[in-house]
Amino acid sequence: MNHFTRKFLTAAAITVGLATVAGTSSAATWQNCHPRRAEVNARLHEQNIRIDRDVRDGTLSWHQAAVLHRDDRRILQEERDMARLDGGHITRSEQRVLNQQENFVSRHIPPA
Repeated sequence: MNHFTRKFLTAAAITVGLATVAGTSSAATWQNCHPRRAEVNARLHEQNIRIDRDVRDGTLSWHQAAVLHRDDRRILQEERDMARLDGGHITRSEQRVLNQQENFVSRHIPPA
């Protein structure tokens, strides 16, 4: 491989690497700041805290908690899949569906 080709390929690889990093960071910022995604993810986080607290208090067994955590992880993965298909955000109807799923899981967590 001649000197020019090696320099060209090195420059191309660096450009692709920088573009990938820049694209990833801007996508992460958009995803983290999108209000509908933030609301869904905050609810999932709070539900996980409630589940863990109830296991510590003895109102939920570890098996019940594992099932609820599995359901929450499924909802989280669905939220990520929806966002990936739509440029890093979710629509109102997608948020409504996710909230309904979270409500179903929430009803299975004993009240505080």
